Parts: sequence; structure tokens; C-alpha cells
Amino acid sequence: MAAQLPGTFTGRMKELLGTEYEQFMETYKETPYAGLRVNTLKITVQELLERSPFGLEPIPWCPTGFYTEAGARPGKHPYYHAGLYYIQEPSAMAPVELLDVQPGDRVLDLCAAPGGKSTQIAAKLQGTGMLVSNDLHPDRTKALAKNLELYGVRNGIVLNETPQRIAAAFPDFFDRILIDAPCSGEGMFRKDEDMIKQWEPGTPLKYAEMQREILLSAAQALKPGGTIVYSTCTFAPEENEGSILEFLAGHPQFTAVPAGGSGGFAPGLSGLPEAARLWPHKVKGEGHFMAVLRHDGSSAAQGSAGDADTALPVSVRSKGSSAARPAKAGGSKDREARGGRGQGKGGARGQRPQASGEAAALDAFAGFCREQLGWQPAGYPVLFGEHLYISPLPPAALDGLKTIRPGWYMGQLRSGRFIPGHPLATALRPAESLRSLSLDSANGEAVSYLKGETLSAPEERLSVQPGSPSKGYVLVCIDGFSAGWGKWQDGMLKNEYPAGWRWT
Repeated sequence: MAAQLPGTFTGRMKELLGTEYEQFMETYKETPYAGLRVNTLKITVQELLERSPFGLEPIPWCPTGFYTEAGARPGKHPYYHAGLYYIQEPSAMAPVELLDVQPGDRVLDLCAAPGGKSTQIAAKLQGTGMLVSNDLHPDRTKALAKNLELYGVRNGIVLNETPQRIAAAFPDFFDRILIDAPCSGEGMFRKDEDMIKQWEPGTPLKYAEMQREILLSAAQALKPGGTIVYSTCTFAPEENEGSILEFLAGHPQFTAVPAGGSGGFAPGLSGLPEAARLWPHKVKGEGHFMAVLRHDGSSAAQGSAGDADTALPVSVRSKGSSAARPAKAGGSKDREARGGRGQGKGGARGQRPQASGEAAALDAFAGFCREQLGWQPAGYPVLFGEHLYISPLPPAALDGLKTIRPGWYMGQLRSGRFIPGHPLATALRPAESLRSLSLDSANGEAVSYLKGETLSAPEERLSVQPGSPSKGYVLVCIDGFSAGWGKWQDGMLKNEYPAGWRWT
């Protein structure tokens, strides 16, 4: 690496590591490891291994994670654009494994952008429960929302809020909370030399104060008996063991449970052996810290599991049931066409839209579902202007919150017609569409589609469910995995792939 490590940093690391210091320093001469994680919302691990055009080596701490071979360019393959895997630094896959997400859980990813860990959580939920992904920085939520859309997440909500406001809106609500805390980034020095330039001797203490505030908010939003996983990509004890020990001292209902793990996890320092550290001289990955915090369940929950209304956040219950009426209803043009926000042109951030036009939009959507899908997604319809979402939460639950994506984006009403959105397509399976067309990743036609080109498609290539006409919207797939929409007529496929997503 070209950049020189700060003397204050190396001095502290020598004190921390003792006889292992020289071995640690040798890692800065090595090339960082690269990896990908299989998106099991779309494909099984075994299927990807059988199809992968490049060599893959298992990552010990993540059953869906693999090291990629030197020279591999997984981001330049059509499978990446079909959302079959997420390119992720190997150590970054560990925190979600420790969170132990179960189907049906309500999960909060509090510092989520750009979305790697959120997509990992979503795969574990398998379309059940709900995932709320939040980031404080508005610009970073764009990448977060896009990644959730690309990877076919149906039960996700994206917020741009402070942890304090989320805790106030959702007290005692989440089963599991991930805090991938903002930090000084010392564990990424080898991978990203810009982190070295930004580091100063006082940086760890500055972040430690911020991290402790985030932990306090997470504790308020966690359901009694729930689990918090706190992680950083830094070595600084004040940001790691220091933050956790201070939190535990003020919250006796929480206990640090052994992180366990496999593949070279080392215990925490400074009186917190239950935590886990990933050291680059002991694992094939960058530096990470993780702590698993378990609530003992001693406080009274907001509501009982058997009461659907009281199980909702206080902000919903206090407003009555009119806004919390679940309904069946039935993805998107590029995000730039929606102003970079999940609500669309007609929505104001943090405010629910007017009811006018809702019935017409839902009717148009129901018609689209009958003609193009043969079924309707279930959930709470949320309409922002002309844009329709299906949310896992009643609309009132998000009142007053800066909401980027209130749920699964269905599409928009335009001149009385429903135009399906791209995220609707990316989350569908071929059998869920009345018409589909699979393109071959090996002969160039998949890339042509991803570039936005019109394609010739003889009718016999279409997969059409019995009794349905060939003409209409077609779910375009790459080797059988959904990638976007097209409109078929007379042997030609009009390309509906969004301009902002196209292959370049």
C-alpha cells in the first residue's frame, strides 16, 4: 500500500497486539480479499455454484458467502444484474450471521447503506416478517433502496431518519436490530487508503460518542427478549469494547452473549471476551468487531402477540384503525424519474398522501394484476401521488418519518393506466407472471436487454400460462431469473429496462 499508516495508530496497535504486531503489519503488503454472497431470495447456493463462471471458495463464517478468485469480475456478468449475488467484503458478512434472523422476525438495520447487510437479512427472512433499513445520510439511501430493489426484497421499508426518531416511532417493536455503526474505519485501511487520510488521533473518540447514542436508541426500539448485534470495521477499543461496556453498565437488562463464530474469530479485549474480533492476520478478510447483546425480557412489551392491533407501534395504535386497514393490491422506472426518493413525484417525505385517486389507482392495479400476473400481492397499499407501494406496515406507522421507500414498489398510474415498476419485476419469479421470456447469459442477448435494446423474440420462445394471450407485459429473465419488464407484440420485445439501471 502506498499510504503511510499514522504513527499514533501503529503505536497503539503494537501495544494491543504485542508479539503478533509484526504479523499484523505484514498484512498491509497483501492484496485485500474479495467476495460475494449468494442471494437466496432468487437462487440456491448449489444452483449458483453449478452456474458460476468463476471459481468460488467458501467463507467459513457465512454459509452463503464465497471468496472470488483473483481477476474475477462478478460485477460484469449478467447474473449480477439479475440480483443473484451481492459483491461484499468477506468480513462484512459476519455480523448478520451473528444476528440469527428467523423467518417472521421484525428486523431493523439501523445504519444500513449501501445495503449489503440489509440484503443478507432479507434473504434470511425469505419474504416473511419485515425489514426496516435506515440510514441518516440522504444520498446514501439511494444506493440502499436500489440494492433492495435489485435483490428482490418484497418486505422492506427504507427510512432516512435519526435513530432517536425511529425509537420514538417504534418502541419495543423489533425482534432483532443490527447496528453496523459508523466508525473510524481502521479495519479498512488496507482496502481503502482514503480512510487513512481521513483518520486523526481524535477520530475514535468522536465516533465512540456517536455510537453510544445509537445504542441507546436501539435499546428503546428493541422488543423485550430481543437481540442487538453491534459491529464496527475498526480496531479502536474505545469504539468497540468501550462502547459496549458503557452501554451494559447502564442497561442491566442486557447481557453480552458469546459471539461464537468460526474461521478465526478472536475474543474481544478489555473485559469483554464474549465479543468477537476479526484480525486480518488471522482471517482472510479485513478487520471487524462484533458484540451480541441479548435482552432478558424483563420489561413489559407494548402489546401481546395475539392482538394484531396492539402488536403495532404506538404511533399506529393511537390513531385508530382507519389507517391500519390491510388490503390486497397488487416495481419502477429508474429512481431518477422518482426524484431519487421512494415516494415518487407526488409524495412529500414523511407525510401520507391525500386519499383522492386512491380508488382509481387500486382499481387500475387490480386490472393489471388480473391481466399480467393472475394474482395480487397482499399488504397495505401506500399511494404517493401516482406511485403505488405495498407495505408490510399500515401507512400511519410511517407518519412523520422521512420515508424513502414505504414498501415494495408496484408502479404508477398514468392517464388511467397502471404502469408496472422495475422493482415489481425484480422480485417476481417466472411462475408468478402470466408471460415470461428467458434470455441466455452466454450468447449476448441478456447483455443486449440490459443495455436497453429492442429484441426479436418469436412467440414460441415465450412461456405463456394457459388461457393467456401472448401480447402484453412479459417478465424478462436471465437464465430463468427475473431481471425486468418487456412488452411483447408481433415477435418483438419492447425493452422496459430502466435507463438508470442499464449496462454500461
